[in-house]
Order: sequence, then C-alpha cells, then structure tokens
Amino acid sequence: MAKVVAYIGLGSNLATPQAQLKAARLAIAALTGTEEVGFSSLYRSPPMGPQDQPDYVNAVMAINTELSAIALLRDLQKIELDQGRVRKDERWGARTLDLDILLYGSELIDVPDLIVPHYGMAVRAFVLYPLQEIAPDLTIPGLGLLSDCVAQCPLDGLVRMSK
Repeated sequence: MAKVVAYIGLGSNLATPQAQLKAARLAIAALTGTEEVGFSSLYRSPPMGPQDQPDYVNAVMAINTELSAIALLRDLQKIELDQGRVRKDERWGARTLDLDILLYGSELIDVPDLIVPHYGMAVRAFVLYPLQEIAPDLTIPGLGLLSDCVAQCPLDGLVRMSK
C-alpha cells in the first residue's frame, strides 16, 4: 500500500504529560509501516470543558503510514490504553493521553468510529498552531487553507513551551 501523510494530535494533562507525549511519539513512530516526518513544539493550554483539572500539554505529529485510517485509529487507541488511558463517559475530562487523527492524506472520512478531518480542529488553537508549525502551507480538506483557519482562531491561553 502507498504511504499516506497523516497528522496526529497528542494531548495529556495527567501522569507527567511531557513524558506521556514523548512515549506516545516513540510508540507511534514504531507502528508497522509508519515513520515520523514532523513533530511540533509542545504547547500548554487550559482544559476544554471542566476547569477543575490541570492544563494540557499538546503537540501535533506528522507521519507517513501504510496503515489504513481505521487500523491507525485502533493502534492509537491501544497506545492510549498502554499509557493508562481510562475511557469514561465524561467528555473533555482529565486524561493521561489523548491521540486524535486530525488528517489522513486528503481524505474525508465519516464513519461511526472516525471523522476526518477531526470535527473540532478548525476552532482549537491547541491543534491549529502546532499543526501550522510543522505544515504551514497545508490545505485542510473541506476547510481550506490552514493559515486561514489559524487567522480566525484566537490563542485562548495557548503557550508554546519547547521542542
């Protein structure tokens, strides 16, 4: 199968978030038929939803992968579980690790387990700004130029931390 460029959003606000993202980065790059082609700086952002939780640390990773979108999703969910993620009914709660497929090539995907481009990415500074750092000229299927999305998205407390 031909390789596809996919962009993965990484986030954590529990159990040493920077270490969680580092471990996830290594695990993603080690997936069968997958290689890292870019990784943003780390960014700190206030939590979405309930405010009685720690700030998040976020990043975006670009990969070349031979995995189908669904196979990639399953592998990412396994990495989340391996790193202590407990799935609860609470939306936007604290978590050790959250991995989202933001983009998968130029595909538009809408199946029960996966929507790509990620449904909330156009309004989330913690996705758009790190994504722009590693893919400034990107066009997002169905949304247009990444730079136009960024121009419409306030920082909302987002702070660049480090590479």
